[in-house]
Amino acid sequence: MATQSPHVEFDPGFEDDRLRVAWYAVVGVLVAVGAYATYFRLTEGMASTNLTSVVPWGAWVAFYIYFVGLSAGAFLVSTMANVFEVEGMHRIDREALFAAVISMAVALLFVWIDLGRMDRMYFPFLWRQLTSALSWEVHAYVAYIGILITELYFSMRIDLARVAERTSGLKRRFYAALALGRLDTSEASQAFDRRWLKRAGVVGIPLAIFMVHGGTGVLFAVSKARPYWNSGLFPVIFVVSALLSGTALVMLIYVLRTRLFDGESVDPDLLDRLAQLVIGFIIVDAALTAIETFIAIASLHPHEIETWQVIMYGPMSWSFWWFMVGFSWVFPMVLLSKRSWRRSPSVMVLAGLSVVVGIVAVRFNIVVPAQVMPVMEGLPHGSYFPTLVEWGTSVGMIGVGLLLYTLGAETLPLTPLSGGDHE
Repeated sequence: MATQSPHVEFDPGFEDDRLRVAWYAVVGVLVAVGAYATYFRLTEGMASTNLTSVVPWGAWVAFYIYFVGLSAGAFLVSTMANVFEVEGMHRIDREALFAAVISMAVALLFVWIDLGRMDRMYFPFLWRQLTSALSWEVHAYVAYIGILITELYFSMRIDLARVAERTSGLKRRFYAALALGRLDTSEASQAFDRRWLKRAGVVGIPLAIFMVHGGTGVLFAVSKARPYWNSGLFPVIFVVSALLSGTALVMLIYVLRTRLFDGESVDPDLLDRLAQLVIGFIIVDAALTAIETFIAIASLHPHEIETWQVIMYGPMSWSFWWFMVGFSWVFPMVLLSKRSWRRSPSVMVLAGLSVVVGIVAVRFNIVVPAQVMPVMEGLPHGSYFPTLVEWGTSVGMIGVGLLLYTLGAETLPLTPLSGGDHE
């Protein structure tokens, strides 16, 4: 039987109705652009892109690994509360988990749009190849999404039950269904949820590190024909970059949702803690990238040296210097350098947004330059820049992610209610 729980207020959604209308209008435009571009992708096939047999991977693959990284990083941030029980982190564990779920869904949309035969997306589950890293990766993604949903459920189940108890009619049935009919809010039921939340997180940590984003790095690292990718350090860089982008995303979402949805003040201590994590991950990410660059150049391997020349001084050098170095590392480090700035919500929104945007360039610099160089002497050099259809579909799928997150934020108790599961 449920015990008497303290009074809770649950009024999710935008504080300002005008802002709600404006936001949904912007997201609607993004989704409409994506739908129009997807129509061309479906009717014209790969002819609507600039992908070729020389450069078969482009913007869609870059965005795919970008969103996988966001998901894995956000999930690992949530484990600081759910597994390691770091003080104060429970405030953002649900939105980190929900952002991880949405990011993974968007990543799979990019995989789907990149398939030559999009109707065969289920084939890896029917015909498995035990020697294929890609086959293992597909199954790891499914298991990982299952872990994310399980954690999100156990994290917010108590509050779903509380909301169901205080509502009636269709709304009550909706929240009772989300709680899977478990409306008991006793101490014993809360302890049960916390126990299974931690167990799911413990299982998810190695899955996220070694199979999901580390495994995504393996997809590139096993390619012997591309020396730039064929490195044992590559999967490690993928994981660190995921932690950087995921932490920056959670920090960004925390500030914006607290201000625009909850109408509350931001916890400066929590903001400072997240900012310090971002600092650490920037330092490690930059250091590993520098080590990888040094190893490649010191090897005197022509293919690797030429690839780095393309990255640093070629047609995409603006992406490396302005976005990867500037937006991912230098600019946010300046904003994070003072303690008073780290406790300022507006400054941290700018720093988080800078990292989230800059990491996109990191993904493009991973995918494209290595394919520009011919794998054998005599073969032609490649060239690639996304077409309007590729940009349009990408914008649309990002719009779908924003729409799903907004609907969830306006419906779910992503902020723990009074007497929540961590309090």
